[in-house]
Amino acid sequence: MTGQKIDGIAVANSVKDRVRIATSELRKENIEPCLATVLVGDNPASTTYVKNKQKACFEVGIATKDHKLPASFSQQEMNTLIDLLNSDKAVHGILVQLPLPDKLDEFAITSRISPIKDIDGLTPFNIGLLSSGRAILKPCTPSGIIELFDYYKIDLAGKDAVIVNRSNLVGKPLYNLMLERNATVTTCHSKTQNLKEHCKRADIVVTAIGDRSKFVLTEDMVKDGAVVIDVGTARLDGKLVGDVDYENVIKKAAYVTPVPGGVGPMTVAMLLKNTLTAASISKGFVSNR
Repeated sequence: MTGQKIDGIAVANSVKDRVRIATSELRKENIEPCLATVLVGDNPASTTYVKNKQKACFEVGIATKDHKLPASFSQQEMNTLIDLLNSDKAVHGILVQLPLPDKLDEFAITSRISPIKDIDGLTPFNIGLLSSGRAILKPCTPSGIIELFDYYKIDLAGKDAVIVNRSNLVGKPLYNLMLERNATVTTCHSKTQNLKEHCKRADIVVTAIGDRSKFVLTEDMVKDGAVVIDVGTARLDGKLVGDVDYENVIKKAAYVTPVPGGVGPMTVAMLLKNTLTAASISKGFVSNR
């Protein structure tokens, strides 16, 4: 048996098409969705990520306001900027590109963002809504994974799911989102005993480690017909790879996401969707309660 590749690019494009149409409709109501991006320092990877997000916004008609700041920018200066963006009625979403320089308090800065402009879904308020099943602005990568399940009509109800990650960006929010879909979810991490056995019994495996020296999901760790979602990214012999031994695992699994072209495009697509939603919230078209 050879499984099916989950095409994240195709699914992301379908999300972008819907966002483009909805953005056009909002413009008829004199609402121009706008995302403010905040980049501190000159980290090459972060610079590339922000440019890609701005490009994606342009493609669907979302305006952007770019704030590129020196690495010397202070905590107080960041607080002032976030406050200004929170009060700017022309800005609907705020994206602070992580990681920030070590001297800055990431939690304090992300927590300062207005919950209705928190398009990453990282403020304590939105995390609380997520855990109670009431979130509207959800973290982009986990919500992108749920979108993949929906597109491919993969029903989570009653399924045993294993998430190999416990981060605030992926593992924890995805746990809540999969629980909402009535999956039985186990979170695994660096201290988990018998990780192979946990993965092998799962109907769905989501892995997000990004370090092949620590973890690779191989064919013998996956049961026949499993769904495998690869969120990890790493470099191997100059090529971008994930956590999964894709060429062999797809011979056994029912569905597998590739790297690149799997979850990555979905993260950007859901950022656009969240920005659109935030613009709708600001005008009372969507309730954040």
